[in-house]
Amino acid sequence: MWIYEKKLQYPVRVSKCDPKMAKYLLEQYGGADGELAAALRYLNQRYTIPDKVIGLLNDIGTEEFAHLEMIATMVYKLTKDATVEQLKAAGLGEHYASHDRALFYSNASGVPFTAAYIQAKGDPLADLYEDIAAEEKARATYQWLIDMTDDVDLQDSLKFLREREIIHALRFREAVEIVKDDRTQKRVF
Repeated sequence: MWIYEKKLQYPVRVSKCDPKMAKYLLEQYGGADGELAAALRYLNQRYTIPDKVIGLLNDIGTEEFAHLEMIATMVYKLTKDATVEQLKAAGLGEHYASHDRALFYSNASGVPFTAAYIQAKGDPLADLYEDIAAEEKARATYQWLIDMTDDVDLQDSLKFLREREIIHALRFREAVEIVKDDRTQKRVF
């Protein structure tokens, strides 16, 4: 069970209207390596993971939803004052035609989210290595997003998210070692 606190995990500030940057941020909203895919992946995998690491997947999966909320807030703030012409110039004309200013789970290229992004093999080590790779890909994407904006307020929030991806990857690496150690324990029945 979750308790929802009505505030973002980390403050999101933007200093200017920037629909082009909002378009790029959609990659972390509905892309293959984005926050929605991560949250769903981890919360799904926890059903076939050893008891010793279930809590880790639950905690990180839940946190990914908080990150999704931060990305949504960034996209909203970057586009709320944009004209239709600015949205079209930023490559969001098709999005506007289908969804107006509503958020829609798609990547930066406009490809809709798909459950095919959610990996679950059922083997704890395979799943944890997939999770490490997912976190590293998200970290790389956040770095590229940071590089694409000169908005220091936006960079601050993106840097927070990038650092959380690093922490998550480290925690998944720890979980790999826990699972490996558990497999090598002698069992007496």
